[in-house]
Amino acid sequence: MQVFLTGATGYVGSAVLDALLKGSHSVTALVRDGEKAALLKERGVATILGTMNDPSRWRDAAAGKDAIIHAAIDYGPTGIEGDRIALETFTKLAPPVFIYTSGIWVLGSAPQPVDEAGSTAHPADQSAWRVEHEKKVMSVSWSGARNIIVRPGIVYGGARGIVSDMLKDATNGLIRVVGSGDNHWPLVYDRDLGDLFHRLMVTPRTEGIYHATDGSTDTVNDLVEAIAGAVSQAPSIRHVPLDEARKKMGPYADALALDQIVKSTRVHEVGWAPTLHSATGNVPRLLEEFRRGKETA
Repeated sequence: MQVFLTGATGYVGSAVLDALLKGSHSVTALVRDGEKAALLKERGVATILGTMNDPSRWRDAAAGKDAIIHAAIDYGPTGIEGDRIALETFTKLAPPVFIYTSGIWVLGSAPQPVDEAGSTAHPADQSAWRVEHEKKVMSVSWSGARNIIVRPGIVYGGARGIVSDMLKDATNGLIRVVGSGDNHWPLVYDRDLGDLFHRLMVTPRTEGIYHATDGSTDTVNDLVEAIAGAVSQAPSIRHVPLDEARKKMGPYADALALDQIVKSTRVHEVGWAPTLHSATGNVPRLLEEFRRGKETA
């Protein structure tokens, strides 16, 4: 398939790209950085330099593709507006397959198991804007097309992301936990996530919302204890009161403190099952991946 991909050098997007190339698809990637674009070209990826906020740079390259996968996220001040502009442009192009990357924080607090039918009435402030963007994806339709939303859990693997930051902190001697740490994080391994995107793209009749989680129900404290036990010198563990964390991190602190048990009930439709079922149970492997990733960064 001919695929247009945003976020190909990001955490989620790079895992998606790996899966697409493994599946022998032809990929055109929107990239902001020229050096990163050169690295992608070496892998046989066509690249377009530009940003989501300026579709005039990439609209023609995205038009006519068999699939568009929007995996980019910009945490800068214009990021949300850029996502809206990209979303409106993509839906006007009406690709046969459109996959939009959201996240489980749109569900807000979920101390009881929730699946794809769960409400987004009380999303975390950090991700509240995604609710309207999800509605936009689901509100448009064109003949024979499939619109798909993927809500990944907190992604782990490699040298990027929240879990890798905890591994880094552990090797530096101090792990900070927002709140009590008794809350649950829905998690997913990066390579498994990329595989799910690929399966959703190539499988006929897939559409709507899919959760991407590894099925674990470990708490943050479980994960922290496993990390602390895997490094050569046990780190100190500091639980930061939520009010204190908010002063430094803003709404992100509340997102990290969410208690969520999120189920992926629809993934059986594409024959997907995670190869890693728990970050906690695979900390030595993740620590090795983190170290290798640091060396090649």
